[in-house]
Amino acid sequence: MLLPLIGYGLLYRFSSMDHTFKAPTGHFYIVSTVAAIAFILALAVGIAGIRMRNVKVTFVSLAYISLAEVFTLHGLSTPGFLVHASSLPTAAAQLSLSLAVFWLWLSSMSSDRLVIRLLARHNVMLLPMWTLLLFIVCSLLFTHTEWIHSGLVTNEWFKSAQSIVEIGLIGWTMRRYWQSYLAWGSPLHFMLVHSCGLLIVSQFIMVTGKMWHISWWEYHVTLLISVVFMIIGVMRQYWAQDAAGSSLLGLFRANPREWIETCLSPNVRALIVTTERRDAYTAGHNYRVALYALRLGERMGLNAEQLRAIALGGIVHDVGKLKVPDSILNKPGKLTPFERDIIERHPLAGYDVCKRLGFMKEELTIIRNHHEKWDGTGYPDRLKHDHIPLLARVTAVADVYDALTSSRSYRQAMSHEAAIAIIASERGVHFDPMCVDAWMKLVEEDQDFFEQMSGTDRGVQQAQQLVGSST
Repeated sequence: MLLPLIGYGLLYRFSSMDHTFKAPTGHFYIVSTVAAIAFILALAVGIAGIRMRNVKVTFVSLAYISLAEVFTLHGLSTPGFLVHASSLPTAAAQLSLSLAVFWLWLSSMSSDRLVIRLLARHNVMLLPMWTLLLFIVCSLLFTHTEWIHSGLVTNEWFKSAQSIVEIGLIGWTMRRYWQSYLAWGSPLHFMLVHSCGLLIVSQFIMVTGKMWHISWWEYHVTLLISVVFMIIGVMRQYWAQDAAGSSLLGLFRANPREWIETCLSPNVRALIVTTERRDAYTAGHNYRVALYALRLGERMGLNAEQLRAIALGGIVHDVGKLKVPDSILNKPGKLTPFERDIIERHPLAGYDVCKRLGFMKEELTIIRNHHEKWDGTGYPDRLKHDHIPLLARVTAVADVYDALTSSRSYRQAMSHEAAIAIIASERGVHFDPMCVDAWMKLVEEDQDFFEQMSGTDRGVQQAQQLVGSST
Protein backbone atom coordinates (compact mmCIF):
# COMPACT_ATOMS: atom_id res chain seq x y z
CA MET A 1 0.00 0.00 0.00
CA LEU A 2 2.83 2.38 0.85
CA LEU A 3 4.71 2.03 -2.42
CA PRO A 4 1.96 3.36 -4.74
CA LEU A 5 0.97 5.97 -2.14
CA ILE A 6 4.54 7.26 -1.90
CA GLY A 7 4.78 7.41 -5.69
CA TYR A 8 1.48 9.26 -5.91
CA GLY A 9 2.49 11.63 -3.12
CA LEU A 10 5.75 12.54 -4.84
CA LEU A 11 3.98 13.26 -8.13
CA TYR A 12 1.35 15.31 -6.32
CA ARG A 13 3.98 17.26 -4.38
CA PHE A 14 6.23 17.92 -7.35
CA SER A 15 3.58 18.80 -9.90
CA SER A 16 6.21 19.59 -12.55
CA MET A 17 6.85 15.84 -12.75
CA ASP A 18 3.16 14.98 -13.01
CA HIS A 19 2.85 15.43 -16.74
CA THR A 20 -0.40 15.21 -18.62
CA PHE A 21 -0.62 12.07 -20.74
CA LYS A 22 -3.87 12.19 -22.69
CA ALA A 23 -4.18 8.92 -24.57
CA PRO A 24 -7.79 7.74 -25.03
CA THR A 25 -6.74 4.72 -27.10
CA GLY A 26 -4.08 3.71 -24.59
CA HIS A 27 -6.53 4.19 -21.74
CA PHE A 28 -9.03 1.90 -23.45
CA TYR A 29 -6.49 -0.89 -23.96
CA ILE A 30 -5.10 -0.64 -20.42
CA VAL A 31 -8.60 -0.76 -18.94
CA SER A 32 -9.59 -3.61 -21.25
CA THR A 33 -6.55 -5.63 -20.15
CA VAL A 34 -7.32 -5.16 -16.48
CA ALA A 35 -10.99 -5.97 -17.00
CA ALA A 36 -10.39 -9.04 -19.18
CA ILE A 37 -7.90 -10.59 -16.76
CA ALA A 38 -10.15 -9.87 -13.80
CA PHE A 39 -13.29 -11.20 -15.47
CA ILE A 40 -11.88 -14.49 -16.80
CA LEU A 41 -10.15 -15.45 -13.58
CA ALA A 42 -12.96 -14.21 -11.37
CA LEU A 43 -15.29 -16.44 -13.37
CA ALA A 44 -13.02 -19.42 -12.69
CA VAL A 45 -12.98 -18.52 -9.00
CA GLY A 46 -16.77 -18.35 -9.04
CA ILE A 47 -17.02 -21.84 -10.49
CA ALA A 48 -14.63 -23.02 -7.79
CA GLY A 49 -16.82 -21.42 -5.12
CA ILE A 50 -19.90 -23.21 -6.43
CA ARG A 51 -18.20 -26.59 -6.70
CA MET A 52 -16.39 -26.23 -3.36
CA ARG A 53 -19.66 -25.19 -1.68
CA ASN A 54 -17.97 -22.13 -0.21
CA VAL A 55 -20.15 -19.04 -0.44
CA LYS A 56 -17.27 -16.78 0.60
CA VAL A 57 -15.30 -17.78 -2.49
CA THR A 58 -18.39 -17.06 -4.59
CA PHE A 59 -18.61 -13.56 -3.07
CA VAL A 60 -14.93 -12.91 -3.81
CA SER A 61 -15.62 -13.92 -7.41
CA LEU A 62 -18.61 -11.55 -7.60
CA ALA A 63 -16.46 -8.72 -6.26
CA TYR A 64 -13.92 -9.00 -9.06
CA ILE A 65 -16.53 -9.74 -11.71
CA SER A 66 -18.23 -6.49 -10.68
CA LEU A 67 -14.91 -4.69 -10.89
CA ALA A 68 -14.24 -6.18 -14.33
CA GLU A 69 -17.63 -5.58 -15.94
CA VAL A 70 -18.18 -2.04 -14.72
CA PHE A 71 -14.55 -1.12 -15.33
CA THR A 72 -15.05 -2.28 -18.91
CA LEU A 73 -17.81 0.35 -19.14
CA HIS A 74 -15.28 2.86 -17.80
CA GLY A 75 -12.94 1.94 -20.68
CA LEU A 76 -15.61 1.96 -23.38
CA SER A 77 -16.78 5.41 -22.30
CA THR A 78 -13.28 6.91 -22.57
CA PRO A 79 -13.77 10.50 -23.78
CA GLY A 80 -12.90 10.85 -27.46
CA PHE A 81 -12.67 7.11 -28.16
CA LEU A 82 -16.14 5.70 -28.85
CA VAL A 83 -18.34 8.35 -27.27
CA HIS A 84 -18.23 12.06 -26.54
CA ALA A 85 -17.13 13.41 -23.19
CA SER A 86 -19.55 12.69 -20.34
CA SER A 87 -19.63 11.84 -16.64
CA LEU A 88 -19.96 8.13 -17.40
CA PRO A 89 -16.23 7.22 -17.11
CA THR A 90 -16.00 8.77 -13.65
CA ALA A 91 -19.29 7.22 -12.53
CA ALA A 92 -18.32 3.78 -13.87
CA ALA A 93 -14.94 3.83 -12.13
CA GLN A 94 -16.56 4.78 -8.81
CA LEU A 95 -19.31 2.18 -9.21
CA SER A 96 -16.85 -0.61 -10.05
CA LEU A 97 -14.96 -0.09 -6.82
CA SER A 98 -18.14 0.33 -4.77
CA LEU A 99 -19.56 -3.01 -5.96
CA ALA A 100 -16.23 -4.79 -5.48
CA VAL A 101 -15.97 -3.46 -1.93
CA PHE A 102 -19.57 -4.49 -1.16
CA TRP A 103 -19.05 -8.13 -2.21
CA LEU A 104 -15.68 -8.37 -0.46
CA TRP A 105 -17.29 -7.03 2.69
CA LEU A 106 -19.99 -9.71 2.46
CA SER A 107 -17.31 -12.36 1.87
CA SER A 108 -15.70 -11.50 5.21
CA MET A 109 -18.88 -12.10 7.22
CA SER A 110 -19.63 -15.31 9.08
CA SER A 111 -21.69 -17.64 6.95
CA ASP A 112 -24.43 -17.99 9.59
CA ARG A 113 -25.54 -14.35 9.17
CA LEU A 114 -29.07 -14.04 7.83
CA VAL A 115 -28.12 -12.16 4.66
CA ILE A 116 -25.37 -14.68 3.88
CA ARG A 117 -27.73 -17.62 4.42
CA LEU A 118 -30.32 -16.06 2.11
CA LEU A 119 -27.77 -15.50 -0.65
CA ALA A 120 -26.21 -18.92 -0.11
CA ARG A 121 -29.53 -20.58 -0.94
CA HIS A 122 -28.98 -19.36 -4.50
CA ASN A 123 -25.23 -19.95 -4.60
CA VAL A 124 -25.40 -21.76 -7.93
CA MET A 125 -27.38 -18.95 -9.61
CA LEU A 126 -25.62 -15.97 -8.04
CA LEU A 127 -22.73 -15.97 -10.50
CA PRO A 128 -24.66 -16.12 -13.81
CA MET A 129 -27.51 -13.89 -12.63
CA TRP A 130 -25.25 -11.15 -11.25
CA THR A 131 -23.04 -11.26 -14.35
CA LEU A 132 -26.08 -10.93 -16.61
CA LEU A 133 -27.61 -8.15 -14.51
CA LEU A 134 -24.40 -6.11 -14.64
CA PHE A 135 -24.14 -6.62 -18.39
CA ILE A 136 -27.67 -5.26 -18.88
CA VAL A 137 -27.09 -2.28 -16.58
CA CYS A 138 -23.75 -1.41 -18.21
CA SER A 139 -25.25 -1.68 -21.69
CA LEU A 140 -28.10 0.65 -20.77
CA LEU A 141 -25.76 3.20 -19.20
CA PHE A 142 -23.47 3.11 -22.26
CA THR A 143 -26.36 3.86 -24.62
CA HIS A 144 -28.02 6.39 -22.29
CA THR A 145 -25.19 8.48 -20.89
CA GLU A 146 -27.69 11.21 -20.07
CA TRP A 147 -28.94 9.08 -17.19
CA ILE A 148 -25.79 9.92 -15.25
CA HIS A 149 -26.25 13.06 -13.19
CA SER A 150 -22.97 14.91 -13.66
CA GLY A 151 -23.51 17.17 -10.67
CA LEU A 152 -23.74 14.23 -8.28
CA VAL A 153 -20.77 12.37 -9.78
CA THR A 154 -18.45 15.37 -9.52
CA ASN A 155 -19.76 16.67 -6.19
CA GLU A 156 -16.84 16.71 -3.75
CA TRP A 157 -19.04 16.02 -0.72
CA PHE A 158 -20.58 12.98 -2.41
CA LYS A 159 -17.20 11.62 -3.46
CA SER A 160 -15.78 12.16 0.03
CA ALA A 161 -18.72 10.44 1.72
CA GLN A 162 -18.52 7.55 -0.71
CA SER A 163 -14.79 7.18 -0.12
CA ILE A 164 -15.19 7.22 3.67
CA VAL A 165 -17.84 4.47 3.54
CA GLU A 166 -15.83 2.33 1.12
CA ILE A 167 -12.56 2.70 3.00
CA GLY A 168 -14.36 1.85 6.24
CA LEU A 169 -15.90 -1.31 4.78
CA ILE A 170 -12.72 -2.47 3.08
CA GLY A 171 -10.68 -1.73 6.22
CA TRP A 172 -13.07 -3.86 8.26
CA THR A 173 -12.81 -6.57 5.62
CA MET A 174 -9.00 -6.47 5.74
CA ARG A 175 -9.11 -6.85 9.52
CA ARG A 176 -11.42 -9.87 9.30
CA TYR A 177 -9.26 -11.57 6.68
CA TRP A 178 -6.10 -10.82 8.62
CA GLN A 179 -7.60 -12.44 11.74
CA SER A 180 -8.58 -15.48 9.66
CA TYR A 181 -5.08 -15.68 8.21
CA LEU A 182 -3.49 -15.58 11.67
CA ALA A 183 -5.86 -18.34 12.83
CA TRP A 184 -5.64 -20.70 9.85
CA GLY A 185 -2.76 -19.57 7.63
CA SER A 186 -4.96 -19.43 4.54
CA PRO A 187 -3.08 -18.20 1.42
CA LEU A 188 -6.32 -16.78 0.01
CA HIS A 189 -6.99 -14.72 3.13
CA PHE A 190 -3.40 -13.46 3.14
CA MET A 191 -3.54 -12.28 -0.47
CA LEU A 192 -7.01 -10.79 -0.04
CA VAL A 193 -5.63 -8.55 2.71
CA HIS A 194 -3.15 -7.15 0.17
CA SER A 195 -5.75 -6.96 -2.58
CA CYS A 196 -8.15 -5.02 -0.34
CA GLY A 197 -5.35 -2.66 0.68
CA LEU A 198 -4.67 -1.77 -2.94
CA LEU A 199 -8.37 -1.12 -3.49
CA ILE A 200 -8.15 1.51 -0.76
CA VAL A 201 -5.18 3.08 -2.54
CA SER A 202 -7.04 3.00 -5.85
CA GLN A 203 -10.07 4.69 -4.31
CA PHE A 204 -7.92 7.45 -2.81
CA ILE A 205 -6.06 8.15 -6.08
CA MET A 206 -9.26 8.02 -8.12
CA VAL A 207 -10.95 10.66 -5.98
CA THR A 208 -7.99 13.01 -5.56
CA GLY A 209 -6.13 12.57 -8.87
CA LYS A 210 -6.41 14.82 -11.92
CA MET A 211 -7.63 13.11 -15.08
CA TRP A 212 -4.96 12.21 -17.67
CA HIS A 213 -2.10 13.07 -15.31
CA ILE A 214 0.54 10.41 -14.66
CA SER A 215 -0.57 10.22 -11.01
CA TRP A 216 -4.14 9.56 -12.17
CA TRP A 217 -2.98 6.70 -14.40
CA GLU A 218 -1.47 5.06 -11.33
CA TYR A 219 -4.78 3.85 -9.93
CA HIS A 220 -5.34 1.73 -13.05
CA VAL A 221 -2.08 -0.09 -12.30
CA THR A 222 -2.92 -0.57 -8.61
CA LEU A 223 -6.27 -2.10 -9.61
CA LEU A 224 -4.48 -4.55 -11.89
CA ILE A 225 -2.05 -5.52 -9.11
CA SER A 226 -5.01 -5.93 -6.73
CA VAL A 227 -6.57 -8.43 -9.14
CA VAL A 228 -3.23 -10.24 -9.50
CA PHE A 229 -2.98 -10.65 -5.70
CA MET A 230 -6.44 -12.22 -5.63
CA ILE A 231 -5.50 -14.60 -8.45
CA ILE A 232 -2.31 -15.69 -6.69
CA GLY A 233 -4.25 -16.31 -3.48
CA VAL A 234 -6.83 -18.51 -5.21
CA MET A 235 -4.18 -20.47 -7.10
CA ARG A 236 -2.20 -21.12 -3.91
CA GLN A 237 -5.38 -21.99 -2.03
CA TYR A 238 -7.00 -24.43 -4.43
CA TRP A 239 -4.86 -25.36 -7.42
CA ALA A 240 -1.16 -25.19 -6.57
CA GLN A 241 -1.38 -28.31 -4.40
CA ASP A 242 -1.49 -30.50 -7.51
CA ALA A 243 1.16 -29.85 -10.14
CA ALA A 244 -0.75 -31.85 -12.74
CA GLY A 245 -3.80 -29.64 -12.37
CA SER A 246 -6.13 -32.45 -11.35
CA SER A 247 -7.50 -30.31 -8.53
CA LEU A 248 -8.90 -27.84 -11.04
CA LEU A 249 -10.41 -30.67 -13.07
CA GLY A 250 -11.83 -32.10 -9.86
CA LEU A 251 -14.01 -29.05 -9.44
CA PHE A 252 -16.18 -30.36 -12.28
CA ARG A 253 -16.52 -33.92 -11.03
CA ALA A 254 -20.01 -34.97 -10.09
CA ASN A 255 -19.04 -37.99 -7.97
CA PRO A 256 -18.94 -36.83 -4.32
CA ARG A 257 -16.46 -39.58 -3.46
CA GLU A 258 -14.01 -38.24 -6.03
CA TRP A 259 -14.82 -34.73 -4.91
CA ILE A 260 -13.90 -35.49 -1.31
CA GLU A 261 -10.56 -36.93 -2.47
CA THR A 262 -9.42 -33.98 -4.58
CA CYS A 263 -11.32 -30.82 -3.78
CA LEU A 264 -10.77 -30.05 -0.12
CA SER A 265 -9.17 -26.68 0.47
CA PRO A 266 -5.96 -26.42 2.54
CA ASN A 267 -8.06 -24.87 5.34
CA VAL A 268 -10.19 -28.01 5.60
CA ARG A 269 -7.21 -30.33 5.26
CA ALA A 270 -5.40 -28.43 8.02
CA LEU A 271 -8.46 -28.73 10.27
CA ILE A 272 -8.58 -32.50 9.74
CA VAL A 273 -4.87 -32.96 10.40
CA THR A 274 -4.91 -30.82 13.54
CA THR A 275 -7.96 -32.60 14.93
CA GLU A 276 -6.58 -36.08 14.30
CA ARG A 277 -3.18 -35.28 15.80
CA ARG A 278 -4.83 -34.43 19.11
CA ASP A 279 -7.03 -37.52 19.33
CA ALA A 280 -5.80 -40.95 18.27
CA TYR A 281 -9.37 -42.18 17.95
CA THR A 282 -10.19 -39.70 15.21
CA ALA A 283 -7.32 -40.91 12.98
CA GLY A 284 -9.47 -41.90 10.02
CA HIS A 285 -12.75 -41.40 11.90
CA ASN A 286 -13.69 -38.21 10.08
CA TYR A 287 -12.99 -39.77 6.70
CA ARG A 288 -14.90 -42.95 7.49
CA VAL A 289 -17.92 -41.06 8.81
CA ALA A 290 -17.98 -39.00 5.62
CA LEU A 291 -17.91 -42.17 3.49
CA TYR A 292 -20.53 -43.99 5.57
CA ALA A 293 -22.80 -40.93 5.46
CA LEU A 294 -22.29 -40.63 1.71
CA ARG A 295 -23.36 -44.22 1.13
CA LEU A 296 -26.38 -43.78 3.37
CA GLY A 297 -27.28 -40.52 1.61
CA GLU A 298 -27.00 -42.22 -1.77
CA ARG A 299 -29.25 -45.04 -0.54
CA MET A 300 -31.82 -42.43 0.57
CA GLY A 301 -31.77 -40.74 -2.84
CA LEU A 302 -30.22 -37.43 -1.80
CA ASN A 303 -29.15 -35.15 -4.65
CA ALA A 304 -25.56 -34.29 -5.59
CA GLU A 305 -25.47 -31.00 -3.68
CA GLN A 306 -26.73 -32.69 -0.51
CA LEU A 307 -24.10 -35.41 -0.92
CA ARG A 308 -21.34 -32.83 -1.31
CA ALA A 309 -22.58 -31.13 1.85
CA ILE A 310 -22.50 -34.47 3.68
CA ALA A 311 -18.97 -35.11 2.41
CA LEU A 312 -17.64 -31.74 3.56
CA GLY A 313 -19.64 -31.59 6.78
CA GLY A 314 -18.77 -35.18 7.67
CA ILE A 315 -15.06 -34.76 7.11
CA VAL A 316 -14.89 -31.96 9.70
CA HIS A 317 -17.82 -32.86 11.96
CA ASP A 318 -15.58 -33.28 15.03
CA VAL A 319 -13.36 -30.23 14.49
CA GLY A 320 -14.79 -28.70 17.68
CA LYS A 321 -12.71 -31.19 19.66
CA LEU A 322 -9.81 -28.81 19.08
CA LYS A 323 -11.31 -26.79 21.95
CA VAL A 324 -11.46 -29.78 24.32
CA PRO A 325 -8.44 -30.25 26.66
CA ASP A 326 -6.30 -33.35 25.97
CA SER A 327 -6.83 -34.61 29.52
CA ILE A 328 -10.57 -34.88 28.85
CA LEU A 329 -10.41 -35.87 25.20
CA ASN A 330 -8.18 -38.91 25.83
CA LYS A 331 -9.30 -39.79 29.37
CA PRO A 332 -9.41 -43.62 29.72
CA GLY A 333 -12.01 -43.66 32.49
CA LYS A 334 -15.53 -42.37 32.94
CA LEU A 335 -16.05 -38.63 32.50
CA THR A 336 -17.29 -36.47 35.35
CA PRO A 337 -20.44 -34.35 34.76
CA PHE A 338 -18.20 -31.28 34.34
CA GLU A 339 -16.00 -33.07 31.79
CA ARG A 340 -19.07 -34.37 29.96
CA ASP A 341 -20.39 -30.81 29.74
CA ILE A 342 -17.12 -29.68 28.12
CA ILE A 343 -17.24 -32.55 25.61
CA GLU A 344 -20.83 -31.68 24.71
CA ARG A 345 -19.75 -28.17 23.73
CA HIS A 346 -17.60 -29.41 20.84
CA PRO A 347 -20.37 -29.21 18.20
CA LEU A 348 -20.85 -25.51 19.00
CA ALA A 349 -17.10 -24.93 18.95
CA GLY A 350 -16.83 -26.61 15.55
CA TYR A 351 -19.77 -24.59 14.27
CA ASP A 352 -18.10 -21.32 15.34
CA VAL A 353 -14.84 -22.28 13.61
CA CYS A 354 -16.40 -23.35 10.32
CA LYS A 355 -18.86 -20.48 9.95
CA ARG A 356 -15.83 -18.16 9.80
CA LEU A 357 -14.33 -20.23 6.99
CA GLY A 358 -17.33 -19.90 4.68
CA PHE A 359 -19.02 -23.27 5.22
CA MET A 360 -22.59 -23.20 4.01
CA LYS A 361 -25.73 -23.79 6.07
CA GLU A 362 -26.05 -27.50 5.25
CA GLU A 363 -22.49 -28.31 6.35
CA LEU A 364 -22.87 -26.16 9.47
CA THR A 365 -26.00 -28.06 10.53
CA ILE A 366 -24.05 -31.34 10.29
CA ILE A 367 -21.24 -29.96 12.44
CA ARG A 368 -23.62 -28.51 15.03
CA ASN A 369 -26.38 -31.13 15.16
CA HIS A 370 -24.83 -34.56 14.53
CA HIS A 371 -25.24 -35.40 18.26
CA GLU A 372 -28.93 -34.53 18.39
CA LYS A 373 -31.32 -37.44 19.09
CA TRP A 374 -34.68 -38.19 17.54
CA ASP A 375 -36.38 -38.13 20.97
CA GLY A 376 -34.94 -34.70 21.85
CA THR A 377 -32.38 -35.82 24.44
CA GLY A 378 -29.30 -35.04 22.37
CA TYR A 379 -27.09 -31.96 22.39
CA PRO A 380 -26.34 -29.07 22.01
CA ASP A 381 -29.79 -27.72 21.02
CA ARG A 382 -32.08 -30.54 22.24
CA LEU A 383 -33.78 -30.68 18.84
CA LYS A 384 -36.43 -33.33 18.20
CA HIS A 385 -37.77 -35.27 15.22
CA ASP A 386 -37.88 -33.30 11.96
CA HIS A 387 -36.50 -30.22 13.68
CA ILE A 388 -33.13 -31.94 13.41
CA PRO A 389 -31.75 -31.13 9.92
CA LEU A 390 -31.90 -34.14 7.58
CA LEU A 391 -28.18 -34.20 6.77
CA ALA A 392 -27.33 -34.16 10.49
CA ARG A 393 -29.69 -37.13 11.03
CA VAL A 394 -27.96 -39.04 8.24
CA THR A 395 -24.49 -38.25 9.61
CA ALA A 396 -25.54 -39.23 13.15
CA VAL A 397 -26.08 -42.85 12.07
CA ALA A 398 -22.70 -42.99 10.35
CA ASP A 399 -20.97 -41.34 13.31
CA VAL A 400 -22.37 -43.74 15.90
CA TYR A 401 -21.70 -46.82 13.76
CA ASP A 402 -18.06 -45.86 13.31
CA ALA A 403 -17.73 -44.99 17.00
CA LEU A 404 -19.11 -48.40 18.00
CA THR A 405 -16.82 -50.30 15.62
CA SER A 406 -13.69 -48.35 16.64
CA SER A 407 -11.53 -48.96 19.71
CA ARG A 408 -11.56 -46.19 22.28
CA SER A 409 -9.34 -45.50 25.29
CA TYR A 410 -12.06 -46.92 27.57
CA ARG A 411 -13.38 -49.88 25.49
CA GLN A 412 -12.64 -52.22 22.60
CA ALA A 413 -14.35 -52.01 19.23
CA MET A 414 -17.63 -53.87 18.79
CA SER A 415 -18.30 -56.27 15.96
CA HIS A 416 -20.21 -55.13 12.90
CA GLU A 417 -23.18 -57.27 13.92
CA ALA A 418 -23.30 -55.87 17.47
CA ALA A 419 -23.11 -52.29 16.20
CA ILE A 420 -25.92 -52.91 13.71
CA ALA A 421 -28.07 -54.38 16.45
CA ILE A 422 -27.60 -51.29 18.62
CA ILE A 423 -28.48 -48.95 15.75
CA ALA A 424 -31.61 -50.99 15.04
CA SER A 425 -32.62 -50.84 18.70
CA GLU A 426 -32.25 -47.04 18.69
CA ARG A 427 -34.68 -46.60 15.80
CA GLY A 428 -37.11 -43.85 16.81
CA VAL A 429 -35.12 -43.11 19.98
CA HIS A 430 -31.67 -41.91 18.99
CA PHE A 431 -32.08 -42.09 15.22
CA ASP A 432 -34.59 -41.04 12.59
CA PRO A 433 -36.55 -44.21 11.69
CA MET A 434 -36.25 -43.39 7.99
CA CYS A 435 -32.44 -43.21 8.26
CA VAL A 436 -32.25 -46.49 10.19
CA ASP A 437 -34.46 -48.27 7.63
CA ALA A 438 -32.22 -47.07 4.80
CA TRP A 439 -29.12 -48.08 6.77
CA MET A 440 -30.41 -51.62 7.34
CA LYS A 441 -31.13 -51.98 3.61
CA LEU A 442 -27.64 -50.70 2.85
CA VAL A 443 -26.16 -53.31 5.18
CA GLU A 444 -28.08 -56.06 3.40
CA GLU A 445 -27.32 -54.88 -0.12
CA ASP A 446 -23.68 -53.82 0.16
CA GLN A 447 -21.83 -56.12 2.53
CA ASP A 448 -18.62 -55.71 0.53
CA PHE A 449 -18.50 -52.02 1.37
CA PHE A 450 -18.62 -52.69 5.12
CA GLU A 451 -16.01 -55.42 4.83
CA GLN A 452 -13.67 -53.03 3.02
CA MET A 453 -14.24 -50.34 5.62
CA SER A 454 -13.62 -52.76 8.49
CA GLY A 455 -10.07 -53.65 7.34
CA THR A 456 -7.18 -53.58 9.74
CA ASP A 457 -6.20 -50.01 8.87
CA ARG A 458 -9.78 -48.80 9.55
CA GLY A 459 -9.42 -46.20 6.85
CA VAL A 460 -6.36 -44.53 8.37
CA GLN A 461 -4.29 -44.87 5.22
CA GLN A 462 -7.03 -43.28 3.12
CA ALA A 463 -7.34 -40.42 5.58
CA GLN A 464 -3.58 -39.86 5.65
CA GLN A 465 -3.51 -39.83 1.86
CA LEU A 466 -6.44 -37.42 1.82
CA VAL A 467 -4.72 -34.85 4.03
CA GLY A 468 -1.15 -35.69 3.11
CA SER A 469 -0.49 -32.38 1.38
CA SER A 470 -0.97 -30.53 4.66
CA THR A 471 1.35 -32.67 6.83
